[in-house]
Amino acid sequence: MSAESHVPVLLAESVAALGLHADGVYVDGTFGRGGHSRAILAALSAGGRLVAIDRDPQAEAAASAIADSRFAFRRARYSEMPQVLGALGIEGVDGVLLDIGVSSPQLEDPARGFTFRSDGPLDMRMDPTRGESAADFIARASIDELTEVIRDYGEERFAQSVARAVAKAREVRPIVSTRQLADVVAQAIGARTRGDWRQDPAARTFQALRIAVNHELDELRATLPLVVQLLRTGGRLAVISFHSLEDRIVKRFIAWASRPFGGDARLARMPIREDALPLAPLAAIGRAIKPSDAEIAANPRSRSAVLRVAQRTQAALPADWPRGCPAGLR
Repeated sequence: MSAESHVPVLLAESVAALGLHADGVYVDGTFGRGGHSRAILAALSAGGRLVAIDRDPQAEAAASAIADSRFAFRRARYSEMPQVLGALGIEGVDGVLLDIGVSSPQLEDPARGFTFRSDGPLDMRMDPTRGESAADFIARASIDELTEVIRDYGEERFAQSVARAVAKAREVRPIVSTRQLADVVAQAIGARTRGDWRQDPAARTFQALRIAVNHELDELRATLPLVVQLLRTGGRLAVISFHSLEDRIVKRFIAWASRPFGGDARLARMPIREDALPLAPLAAIGRAIKPSDAEIAANPRSRSAVLRVAQRTQAALPADWPRGCPAGLR
């Protein structure tokens, strides 16, 4: 799929959520094939600036097609945003957009190993030059580790059965292709009902391994408090997530950062007027936004997307930020 044909989910809604200022400075933390970046650039004046980040080398290639003096691309993890911006001499930004998860071009390229629908190398890394592949992880992980990953990240109720089947299969020969893994999972789960006959038996296991290999949830937890540090007063954070594990992290972080002292329950019992409490660093903007029926009909992959938005207040951050964030939110 080309950059031109790939249409990002919730494109208009996410760009609008940033509350763009024509001469503002913005970050597209997940460039993908550049759909969001192009829309942001179209709304900026000659004085505006956009920095795009992505760890995928194919995203870097797509970014090279944007010849615009207002635009800069850096290949990195989005958790490296402070370092990227610092190297560009940028101290604060007016908005950050994160579109979490795997992109359609990544899914549709069998060579990347993300999909169980076509045979290819079992890789799944968003940056194929860094870290271990899914095949490497499967080869060295214990049954307990496989079970934990498949259960927690794939929300697979047959996780232990799948883990044992994988361990048994790798004793015969290494599992190095997507078709091998999909067949092993299908045999492990068999005809047992899921309640959703539209979903391939391997879908949850593939999701779990992708999240584990790319450390996606840890990356998200680490990045959210860093973004708050980078936002100028009035700056917006907009995050699109595609499954409950991601959305739960975003929802809880925004809720926590939108309450004075993180909503410490002990404060509710103290004789302090609400207007005497310090201002929270974030303010949630509206409710969660989901794709319209028309978008879902045009792009079924958008069905699970959720957009959440928050705005930076004028409050000073606590001295221990981000270390003061609860462990589950950072």
